[in-house]
Amino acid sequence: MKLAGRLLLTLVLFLCSACLTAHADVVDAPGANLEISLVTYGPGDIYWERFGHDAIELRDTASGEEVNFNYGVFNFEEKNFFLNFARGRMHYLIDAEATTDEEAFYRQAGRSITQQRLALTPQQAAALRDFLFWNLRPENAGYNYDYYVDNCTTRVRDALDRALGGIIKARLTTLPGGMTYRQQTVRLMSAQPWLMLTLDLGLGPYADQPLNAWQESFLPDELQKNLRNITVADSHGGAQPLVQSEQLLSPNHLAVPPATAPDLRIPLGIAGLLFAALLVVAWRQVSLLYALLGNLFLLMAGIAGLLMLALWTLTAHHSAWANANLLLFNPLAFVLLRPVWRARHGMGLSPFANGVLLLQLVALLISIGLHALPGIVQQNQPWILFALPCWLALAWTIRKASRH
Repeated sequence: MKLAGRLLLTLVLFLCSACLTAHADVVDAPGANLEISLVTYGPGDIYWERFGHDAIELRDTASGEEVNFNYGVFNFEEKNFFLNFARGRMHYLIDAEATTDEEAFYRQAGRSITQQRLALTPQQAAALRDFLFWNLRPENAGYNYDYYVDNCTTRVRDALDRALGGIIKARLTTLPGGMTYRQQTVRLMSAQPWLMLTLDLGLGPYADQPLNAWQESFLPDELQKNLRNITVADSHGGAQPLVQSEQLLSPNHLAVPPATAPDLRIPLGIAGLLFAALLVVAWRQVSLLYALLGNLFLLMAGIAGLLMLALWTLTAHHSAWANANLLLFNPLAFVLLRPVWRARHGMGLSPFANGVLLLQLVALLISIGLHALPGIVQQNQPWILFALPCWLALAWTIRKASRH
């Protein structure tokens, strides 16, 4: 009976152990059983989806469980969400979801899904898993989002780099990037022209700094591409690609962003010339239309200037600070609203209004002269080409009216 009891106990323990192994998941799976993949989702149609998205997938090869970790969760219902958004203090979260559930959403939306299986050692895989679950705790889940330097992709990039001991950063910082923050933004937002123009107008010189591949990996498709250039040590002391395999799990069914940023100089330059010509013709033929067009331009210039000034002085949007477009569009435009209206009746400028007009023309010259300076210069040539003929036409017609 004693021997039989021991045998029965051993059998029970064996069965329990087998059951535990069969139901183990990524939380407690040994590192040797973990497969790590970068999953990249193509850009969507909604403006906040235009940059694309990505996630780290952990798969337990024993149980088959697959979990995706992503850093792109935000909540419109958060207290003061839109005020915080305007001030550049956006709060994002990491989230974990079953791979099948998350991928189903992107398949239904028609966005591409690409999986890159990565060559991490069992120790690195376990360390990454432990970090992600630590990061998932409520006290660690939130972070202050920044479009360019701390977003859902840079967090994925940094987590992978941390697990690999800094190999990714060491390699990518030696490689040049292909575009600037501005060029990437304009390229990806080109499907929504008004939003694209608004963002381009609002970005300051920070957006025009040359990037290396590490910095440009703020975008999912750039990180996906750049990981192909990384090699890691293999088990025999040699080197192997970090990306062991790459598979398109679901094709793209949406419009693809252009490969390069559109050149805004020609369309904005033509728009500026047409508006200036219309202003001059209206001044000669239909004085009321001239006053309406002139005031429309001045209102837009003044409002744009107020917004750019607010972004610089009142928010944490550092990519909008020190915006040289303030030399082209600024609140001084409001001062000229009445003089333009009076010009239709042939009434001259007051000394103050004349001084403001001269100051604006000097600001135009300064904005052009900035491009002769060394170092990083804000690439706002399209807005100079738009604003210059408009301001010159306004100045010419107002001064002409003063002489009548």
